[in-house]
Amino acid sequence: MSWEKEIEELKIRQTHAKKMGGEEKVARHVNAGKLTVRDRVDKILDKGSFEEVGSVTGKAEYDADGNLVDMQPANLITGRGRVNGRRVVVAGDDFTVRGGANDAGIREKLIHVENMAGSMHLPLIRLVDGTGGGGSVKTIETEGRTYVPEVRGWDTVIENLSKVPVVALALGSTAGLGAARVAASHYSVMVKETSQMFVAGPPVVARTGEVLTKNELGGSEIHTRNGAVDDEAGSEEEAFERARKFLSYLPPSVFELPERIETGDDPNRSEDWLIDAIPRDSRKVYKMRKIIEAVVDQDSFFEIGKKWGRSVITGFARLDGWPVAIMASDPYHYAGAWTSDAADKVLRFVDLAQTFHLPVAHLVDIPGFLVGRQAEEQATIRHGVRAMAAIAQATVPWCAIIVRKAYGVAGAAHMNSGRFNLRYAWPSGDWGSLPIAGGLEAAYKSEIEASDDPKAKLEEIEGRLNRLRSPFRTAERFMIEEIVDPRNTRKLLCDFAEMAAPLRETGVSSFKVRP
Repeated sequence: MSWEKEIEELKIRQTHAKKMGGEEKVARHVNAGKLTVRDRVDKILDKGSFEEVGSVTGKAEYDADGNLVDMQPANLITGRGRVNGRRVVVAGDDFTVRGGANDAGIREKLIHVENMAGSMHLPLIRLVDGTGGGGSVKTIETEGRTYVPEVRGWDTVIENLSKVPVVALALGSTAGLGAARVAASHYSVMVKETSQMFVAGPPVVARTGEVLTKNELGGSEIHTRNGAVDDEAGSEEEAFERARKFLSYLPPSVFELPERIETGDDPNRSEDWLIDAIPRDSRKVYKMRKIIEAVVDQDSFFEIGKKWGRSVITGFARLDGWPVAIMASDPYHYAGAWTSDAADKVLRFVDLAQTFHLPVAHLVDIPGFLVGRQAEEQATIRHGVRAMAAIAQATVPWCAIIVRKAYGVAGAAHMNSGRFNLRYAWPSGDWGSLPIAGGLEAAYKSEIEASDDPKAKLEEIEGRLNRLRSPFRTAERFMIEEIVDPRNTRKLLCDFAEMAAPLRETGVSSFKVRP
């Protein structure tokens, strides 16, 4: 006896499911400039690689004889596929079915897909477009009850952050649990104009007296600048490409090591202009990103979180093919001083590098923590101490290149001085407890005030001190290990990456990711 009849019914149910929310709602979704969830899955995964799990989950309608009449599919598409040839798990919200709200077994599918990624040690990609939580207020009437809030499976969501790479793309209006699923990731992207993220959307907020559009309340312009979301894309296709590139630097899970690939870039390549990269006038700025691109493998720098915590630059790159985490100062923002946001950015990035066994290369120009009333109101020291704790706890290989300033407590956090690290300085290195310009008047106050010509005395003292601040004086006492020609930086960093490779250790970090 054949089971052909049941297979035909399976195909019918799968056909119903692929209609998503129906022709009218799908058309409305597409006309809003968004891809359907099934198109999104197809575009982010390697062609033809998607293997769906839960393809017939939904709410079915039957006639009096028990025959299937119609089916409303679940508004979460889940399964496995490949990105750049490597297996991943994917979960995509279908906004055309009840706006992505909880319905048709979505809660069970959410838990299942998180368990799938964690248990199979595979990266997880979330395509978020909806609330994904307890549904709308209308659910009270349709279910005939309400409920005490709970997020079943959230422990798995958090545990996954310490085990597998998690990417979240906000591709529409995300609120409540949907927004939380975006934030609970290692890397998140919003699409400009078409995606938003809220604790609660405009209709709810309007009841408090604030009347705002979706983008005014939670557009990418807001969340890519406050650190809630890492990056902004101009289109869904760009968001998919950024997600694929992010994953290319990481292992499938913490139980494997990031792979080396052949980039064809000579590790001994030297850029002559680096000798002039740092201005002699310490008040002048320079382009740190240009320096990064000169010392890493060509076209390999992938910046993360460019629009927030902007005095610190973070991202991935390759050195002679080895994937590494790059951290650097940006003198165009607060002269490279650590703000509260910058400190949070450092903490999150160091945790990411530690979790996935990426050696860290740090290009340093830190004049200290930001000072002033605003810095104090933002509890900069509290955020700074948390960043320092992350650096102190990190065990991945670390190489610091001091290109200019390293001052004060923040400057001291350029590496964990309690363990062995490689460290070099350019001849432009400038360090100490306080910059001379800021501390001279206080330290020599009585001498200056007693002088017949305070201005001349100030200049005399400053000149005297400047003669002693040469980095070579520090090197004489082995308080800086080596001063190097900036043009040799790439060679040294590639050598560091090669030495670091066998030191990397697999497994869950002794401290876990702080979302």
